[in-house]
Amino acid sequence: MKTTSYLLMIAIVLIHVSCKQKAPETTSREAPEEFNTSLTEEEKAGGVMTPEIMQKFGRLGAFTLSPDGSTVLYTVTLTDLPTERRQTNIYSIPVAGGEPVQLTTAGGSSPQWFDEGKKIAYSSGTDLMTMNPDGSELTRIEGASGFEIFNISPDGKKIFFTKRVKLDQTANEKHNFPKAKVRIINDLMYRHWNSWSDYSYSHIFVASFSGIRVSGEKDIMKDQKYESPTAPYYDEREITWSPDGKYIAYTSKRLRGIEDARSTNTDIYLHELASGKEINITEGNGGYDRNPVFSPDGSKIAFQSMERNGYEADLDRLFVYDISSRNRIWISNGWDFDVENISWADDQNIWFSCSHLGTSQIFRINLNAKKVEKVTEGVHNMGPLNLKSGVLVSGIASMSMAPEIAAVDMTSGEIRQITAINSNIYESVRMGKVEEKYIKTKDDKDLQMWVVFPPAFDPAKKYPALLFCNGGPQSTLDQFWSYRWNLQMMAAKGYIVYAPNRRGVAGFGQAWKEQISGDYGGANMQDYLDATDAMVAEPYVDRERMAAVGASYGGFSVYYLAGIHGGRFKAFISHCGMFNFTSWYGSTEELWFPNKDIEGPYWNNPLSYQYSPHLRVEDWDTPIMIIVGANDFRIPYTQSLEAFQAAQILGVPSRLLFFEDETHFVLKPQNSVIWQREFFEWLETYLN
Repeated sequence: MKTTSYLLMIAIVLIHVSCKQKAPETTSREAPEEFNTSLTEEEKAGGVMTPEIMQKFGRLGAFTLSPDGSTVLYTVTLTDLPTERRQTNIYSIPVAGGEPVQLTTAGGSSPQWFDEGKKIAYSSGTDLMTMNPDGSELTRIEGASGFEIFNISPDGKKIFFTKRVKLDQTANEKHNFPKAKVRIINDLMYRHWNSWSDYSYSHIFVASFSGIRVSGEKDIMKDQKYESPTAPYYDEREITWSPDGKYIAYTSKRLRGIEDARSTNTDIYLHELASGKEINITEGNGGYDRNPVFSPDGSKIAFQSMERNGYEADLDRLFVYDISSRNRIWISNGWDFDVENISWADDQNIWFSCSHLGTSQIFRINLNAKKVEKVTEGVHNMGPLNLKSGVLVSGIASMSMAPEIAAVDMTSGEIRQITAINSNIYESVRMGKVEEKYIKTKDDKDLQMWVVFPPAFDPAKKYPALLFCNGGPQSTLDQFWSYRWNLQMMAAKGYIVYAPNRRGVAGFGQAWKEQISGDYGGANMQDYLDATDAMVAEPYVDRERMAAVGASYGGFSVYYLAGIHGGRFKAFISHCGMFNFTSWYGSTEELWFPNKDIEGPYWNNPLSYQYSPHLRVEDWDTPIMIIVGANDFRIPYTQSLEAFQAAQILGVPSRLLFFEDETHFVLKPQNSVIWQREFFEWLETYLN
């Protein structure tokens, strides 16, 4: 159930950073006139984060280094709250520092350098466009439309792109009734995460590219009812060119229906363009294999690999495949942390990032020495990485600032932030102190947690406190920035926020992460209670004003705590949580997850079903708000309806916040603001 840590979690103001960190040298970008990102006088006077201010943030997207390592292209997305209009544009900035230059004004995304850095290609709506590095000579490429992702070969002569290919027949087509609204379903995976099957598949097409025209496109997955990139993220890192443009390496999951639902077995295929032949370079490995990256000389492919089929939280290992010998080697053997964001420095040295003890840092490894070395330090998250011509840039984030870009000295590890996308906001908005805290658990383990204090914290006062329950359950809880579950936003409302890295989270070794499977109501729940008791012992925490909040597995955690908390909390908020294991198993789609984490289907009577929150609902006695999206298929919305109905029947003060057009996440701007307003209204009602 966890989401890729990437995604979506890179950012920083870096109030608490390493001594290696330097201040940003750039000013913020100018917003197009129709996007008002300026703070009102009232917002400036308030001086703290609000839901409305959150929607004024420019959101960093893709970024890429020029071939000579001198310039970074990056995208920023702006939002207009009244109209919910969003627009993404492309900017450039020197790695050495300086003023950003806005290259597009009418929209642009997925920028890519080609022609040895003399030209830039990018997406604009459904069109492929090119321009000069200064933004001049905008040109629409002929013969390119309807694609989803694209990448030009290193020699600039070819291009691959993905688009959806319809291969399945609809009920309307079968019966020739175009107005009918019916599905004929014969197998599983008919819906996934947040959408129903549209009877099509994402395929890779290869074509000739002249710089002004795309021609001769060929579907290298013709007639295959499989996808690349893989659902649900369709991550462009799953497809890549060889340096000589003769090969494409791509990730695909060649399973369908019930086998697809039960398995995490994706493989990496090496496709030779000239012959059309391809080989499975990860054949025999049962788990996820993904994100291939060719070495600079094209002789090897590095990739991420999980060993066990059906376990999405297995150790994510660094493997290297030798193309000539067809041997693959576990390069990071002995490293007990997950590897991601792989990048080659040269033919023998690989750099990557991973979650490590509550932050995400950059590491390197030599293929011969096979010893992992830590490069960066600081209270931040690093990644993704981009490395060209001996120059390294990285995303950088913390709980105190949204994603930015930094240059990293490859010798010293010194970090220098080079963008400042939201400096106009930070000039007026105060952030609370973020503090790392360790406690001893009931079973004498060291439990790390992050504590976020209100911006105007006074240790002589007592404050209400919020327990943040992490999702996943095996995702990271590091220095993330979220546009919804924003801990600084919660602190700005006057709450002490504590976020424990309880049993099951990534970043503290594989044993710590694996412990939670089959033990949802055990050690990790005690970790939450231990963390709460430790916070209550602090003189600045008001024990009579405590609440627990969380989403997904965090939402389950809230439901479970509601039945066992022993009066510790005065309010709960659960977003998209599992409530009834039996009905959840019968309606979720990625069956590999419950097969591993709650030990399989209910008809086998797994012992872990004793931890289903609905079995403890008679002990609920504390006000609870329940939030859900109608298009959530990971944890279908009926779980939340069951929980709300139980609370209502039992007379527990409760509220249901039901979003008709949202999924497992709340993404639409106005919905997001309503989410925040209702969230804090509920807490204020029962804590203040």
